[in-house]
Amino acid sequence: MGLFRRATEALRSGLTKTRTALTGVFGALAGRKIDEEALQTIEASLLRADVGPALSQSLVESLRTAWRQGTVTTGEEARDHLANDLRERLGDHRGSITRADQGPTVLLVVGVNGAGKTTSIAKLAKQFSAEGKVVLAAADTFRAGAVHQLEVWAERLGVDIIKGKEGADPAAVAWDGAEAAVARNADFLIVDTAGRLHVQEELMRQLSKIKDVLGRVIPNAPHESLLVLDATAGQNGLRQAEHFLAAAAIDGIVLAKLDGTARGGVALSIREHTGVPVKFVGTGERPEDLEVFDPEPYVDALLGLDDGSTE
Repeated sequence: MGLFRRATEALRSGLTKTRTALTGVFGALAGRKIDEEALQTIEASLLRADVGPALSQSLVESLRTAWRQGTVTTGEEARDHLANDLRERLGDHRGSITRADQGPTVLLVVGVNGAGKTTSIAKLAKQFSAEGKVVLAAADTFRAGAVHQLEVWAERLGVDIIKGKEGADPAAVAWDGAEAAVARNADFLIVDTAGRLHVQEELMRQLSKIKDVLGRVIPNAPHESLLVLDATAGQNGLRQAEHFLAAAAIDGIVLAKLDGTARGGVALSIREHTGVPVKFVGTGERPEDLEVFDPEPYVDALLGLDDGSTE
């Protein structure tokens, strides 16, 4: 195994349930020779970690090939092989977002009700406030209480918010938000929208309209479209991702609610199945509980490699 970067304690805590399942298996295999039964046990542990059937099978098939070729023979070698495979599949995406060449950088945030979208927007606002002025646009106008919730967060964080009346046209709110961001020399505009699962055609129309009006006011906006998914939803989160991807281009995932109750393997499944990178991870309820997703420490924490654990 090569050098690793240690995950933060918050991320390690969020991966507790998943790490315990995986390190338990590899702990039992420590010092033992790998056989077909061991490979099946590893696959079962990946499934329990919510890595998903297709990816679990693919990972274990890679292990099986290495075992048959004699390059992986022990439990320790199997864990290192799996770690390297996961790092390669996740790629080198460390939360980088596309920035505007000039004027405010616009982030469009979508997600289903209950996924943690509003809280994730507050966390993004908190993080980017350290770099410059942030304006929020409350364009999730059809969900009861959505505008008020975002307004409460804006007041708490000390950032500007642009809103319309309940039931207002989301695109009109996005337009007002873009104009306000330009007029106030903001560095970032975060647009909240699409808080419910529409039929695909309606969702596509709404998001297309919002993107169109944003681009008219701010060149190339939105510069980043982020989808918030609930880490505790497991494979249901993957299905949500597929729904939104069918309706609109998504640049990255914000994986919310990655706490000790979540099965963190879903981040692997989402990346493999959709090709969309996880860019941020929410590890708690506070505004500062948002981490830039870094594949290497994530994998090392997942498998207990960053402390030599075989819990």
